[in-house]
Amino acid sequence: MENKQFPLRGKNLLWIGIGFALVLIGYLLMMGAPSTQEAYNPDIFSTRRIVIAPSIAFVGFAVVVYGILRKDRKK
Repeated sequence: MENKQFPLRGKNLLWIGIGFALVLIGYLLMMGAPSTQEAYNPDIFSTRRIVIAPSIAFVGFAVVVYGILRKDRKK
């Protein structure tokens, strides 16, 4: 039986986990009550929902990509 090694090490998995957490936080910050025909909700255009949350989610995706592409330094 061959000894197959998983290509991603512990630090890579840590970076990927941090990235997924940031993506989740970004999506949670985007949540909120929608506008309906009966009631207009101006909160749908808040800075948190259209600037901050997507930025956090984008950074999270970038961290996931970094975690996948990162190489361990050999000593």
